[in-house]
Amino acid sequence: MEHTHEHNHLGEHIHCDCGHCGHEHEHGHEHEEHESCQHENGDCHCHEEEEETPLKKILLSFLIFVAALLVEHLPMFAADSPLMSSLAKNFSFTNDFPRLIYGVLYLAAFLICGRDVVKGAIRSIHKGNVFGEQFLMTVASVGAIFVGEFAEAVAVMLFYNLGEFVQDYAVDRSRDSISALMDIRPDRATVLRDGKEIVVSPEEVQIGEVITVKPGERVPLDGIIIEGKSFADTSALTGESLPRQVSAEAKSEVLAGFVNQTGLLKIKVTKSYGESAVSRILNLTEKASEVKAKSEKFIARFARVYTPIVCIAALAVAVLPPLALNFFAPELFAKYGWSVWLYRALTFLVVSCPCALVISVPLAFFCGIGSASKSGVLIKGSNFVEVLSKAKIAVFDKTGTLTKGIFDVAEVNPSNGMTADQLLAIATHAESYSNHPISKSLKKAHHCVLCDALKILEPEEISGFGIRAVVEGKRVCAGNAKFMENEKITGFENDKRKVAGTIVHVAVDGTYCGNIVISDQEKEDSKQTIGSLKKLGIKKTVMLTGDTEASASLVAENLGIDTVYAELLPEDKVQKVEELMNDSLLIRNHAPLIFVGDGINDSPVLARADAGIAMGALGSDAAIEAADVVIMDDKPSRLLDAIKISRRTMSAVWQNIYFSIGIKVAIMLLNAIGLGNMWLAVFGDVGVCILAVANSARVLKK
Repeated sequence: MEHTHEHNHLGEHIHCDCGHCGHEHEHGHEHEEHESCQHENGDCHCHEEEEETPLKKILLSFLIFVAALLVEHLPMFAADSPLMSSLAKNFSFTNDFPRLIYGVLYLAAFLICGRDVVKGAIRSIHKGNVFGEQFLMTVASVGAIFVGEFAEAVAVMLFYNLGEFVQDYAVDRSRDSISALMDIRPDRATVLRDGKEIVVSPEEVQIGEVITVKPGERVPLDGIIIEGKSFADTSALTGESLPRQVSAEAKSEVLAGFVNQTGLLKIKVTKSYGESAVSRILNLTEKASEVKAKSEKFIARFARVYTPIVCIAALAVAVLPPLALNFFAPELFAKYGWSVWLYRALTFLVVSCPCALVISVPLAFFCGIGSASKSGVLIKGSNFVEVLSKAKIAVFDKTGTLTKGIFDVAEVNPSNGMTADQLLAIATHAESYSNHPISKSLKKAHHCVLCDALKILEPEEISGFGIRAVVEGKRVCAGNAKFMENEKITGFENDKRKVAGTIVHVAVDGTYCGNIVISDQEKEDSKQTIGSLKKLGIKKTVMLTGDTEASASLVAENLGIDTVYAELLPEDKVQKVEELMNDSLLIRNHAPLIFVGDGINDSPVLARADAGIAMGALGSDAAIEAADVVIMDDKPSRLLDAIKISRRTMSAVWQNIYFSIGIKVAIMLLNAIGLGNMWLAVFGDVGVCILAVANSARVLKK
């Protein structure tokens, strides 16, 4: 059952060396001399001389096989039975007639289910792939015929085809689950042009144009709502089941793939079709299978070495024991001659096929990536599944990852006779010309009709310190503690409180008037995520941030993070991650480090970590490119899902490896010493493969 089909995760055919057609080709190159092997939508469909579906052939072959067994073994069909004696007398049949009947039935069953396998083996040999699985099955079944075991010869081919069918069904089911999840690419858009609604392909819509989306329709392109309000189903992209409220009033951003549920929306397009969130997700998913995990690569290497070895071992079982018996114990050779050892060698070949490993291990990774996608986590390759499962240290960015990244005025602390409203107003006026996030937070907290009419002179922004400006004839300074020191302002140093945020000190005409605390709110599930990670076996949690030491320490203490490094530049974060990765304990235990961040400033660290995880990065191209795992919403708790699914996947992988190798070795030894037969060998190959495939498919279930 060793298909060496390679597909990406949306089914695009890359390479084919399958037993059904025996052809080998690369995607994008036409066949030569093989018109029957066709491509449809990027998939390989081999139709050469196949009139029935595999399931029909299996059922037909099975029915004929059962009929043959009945004729061979039921007493009523015995040569001396009344039925056969009557037929022989009336139709001049010989006593060998029953044997002729079941012989023909066995042959018919063998040809129906084994013809394509034999042809595939011949083609594989012609192409230099001598030790393929089809070759092993062909040798075993034809050899069984020569030693008179017709039923076992048919059983080898019949159950081989059954295993093929089960394998294909499991792969198709896992691929369909991903395709269904990713079947969110809209095929049309309604665009407003010259006052008219025109339905066009999303590729034809330009940035800046306005599209309309009716209730029940899928948003075709990324954009900002300029008219209307509604609830949007975001589950296809984020995995979030609760609809999100969106409106023009809030200038809500919507992404391609969202489903408009209630009201009519007009959306101004901000990204072209190829750059939309849904296109990026689909591209990520398609590329996920290109990176192989170490255990998956191990299986591929193992099969290449293992198959020739077992072929040589089978040949040794067939030749060496009878030669030794003939030379040293002729009386035993008469009892256990060539046919006995040839039969044992054939059973050895059947059970030795590595199909259970070659199929089930990649399938487990495939199912794991599909299961993670259902939970709103895109894993770019199966090797990152392995890294997530082994991670022992988790490093987080703060802003936008553990916190919301939305700065609001949390406290207003006036002094020297000034009221809170006055302090907030004068600080906002001084900051009115700045585009700094702090300035935006102040403007959001205080705005009145007089603000724009105020006379503000000599605005000066001192980078890294604050703002100086003359507001209505008064000299205002607003900034950090160092700025107050430089301006020789006193009184600000008396405030010793620890606050989770940035403190903006305000002075008017040299007199300290108080401070305003601007803080970033923690995400609702951040604390629960950190606690659950420790329960999952994460030994150390670390937070890296460019924020102040006081603010970062307070957030880390509240969330339960072990270690915090503050006031870091992006290059400093990379240095800290490298120091953590060089920790002797991690190196000794081969424990990977994962980093969770968002935004363009985290890209270097995302790329450097063993597994970089982009948090809520649908809007950040740089983070998506640098990250190995993308969480499709802003919830840190999705990391827990990713780790649990990865561990479940790796558990299935190692269960399949140990189970398959253990059962096969045991049956090989039993058959080599004569305690097994072809039926046991068939179970050791097909039965073990079916069980391993079923175990891999369990990963899809939550």
